[in-house]
Amino acid sequence: MAIKGTRAITGDINDRKTIERLLRDHTWDVVVNWIAFTKADIERDIDLFKGKTAQYIFISSASVYQKPPSHPVVTESTPLANPFWDYSRNKIACELRLDEEYRDNGFPVTIVRPSLTYNTVIPVAIGSWEDYTIIDRMKKGKKIIVHGDGTSLWTITHAEDFTKGFTGLLGNIQAIGHSFHITSDELLTWNQIYELVAEAAGVKANIIHIPSDFIAQFGDSLKGCLLGDKAVSVIFDNTKIKTFVPGYTATIPFKEGIKKTVAWFEADSSRMTIIEEKNILMDRIISAYTSKSE
Repeated sequence: MAIKGTRAITGDINDRKTIERLLRDHTWDVVVNWIAFTKADIERDIDLFKGKTAQYIFISSASVYQKPPSHPVVTESTPLANPFWDYSRNKIACELRLDEEYRDNGFPVTIVRPSLTYNTVIPVAIGSWEDYTIIDRMKKGKKIIVHGDGTSLWTITHAEDFTKGFTGLLGNIQAIGHSFHITSDELLTWNQIYELVAEAAGVKANIIHIPSDFIAQFGDSLKGCLLGDKAVSVIFDNTKIKTFVPGYTATIPFKEGIKKTVAWFEADSSRMTIIEEKNILMDRIISAYTSKSE
């Protein structure tokens, strides 16, 4: 359903002939692409929107930053390099192609790099995302995997806070040609993150610590998520977004935001989906690790 005062144009962005026909007579102040994941997606968008938009915003990912980082404080000038995660390498390729098009032909790109951002998802490293599995597991007192010793630092950003910075970039001509990450300034250890999730669920987390290298053996997605992102401490310097969007600050602490998220899941039983494959995988990892440790 279209937002009041807007016009919806519905089509498959990958159906080239149809989408060209649908977009032919339109121009935009801003185009935002949240679902471009490969260089081919970017090539398509350059062809579709060149000369038709005053700003093109590409939603990249903070996982593009150097892993492991040579310096724990991440700025927008931190090198882009991730040998562990295809997702991140593809996002890097997208960024490089857009940078080239901006330099050579003036394509009006702005790159935005969210990190772990949540609202109606459970933002943990292992066990849940759009589902309720980790909460159900916590409530049953089952062991919860925390990678490493749980003391590495991470930042989780509520979507409402991300929006404050993001909307300030829309139509911001000074942001063209620039890249930004938009995160909270709150730093938490992974132990604290899982403990706060459990507190929001009304229980205590039964944590087992397992090295990230060991967990990564159980699938490429775990390898990418941990070694390519969450296994190491990262501290985001938000000076740049605060400079371009004066007054930007994240105000929702994770302790409060995650309570709202858990309440959202529990307000409708249809949202409380439990994915047994995730439980089985976590149990396999725990069993293999405890057997190895005996």
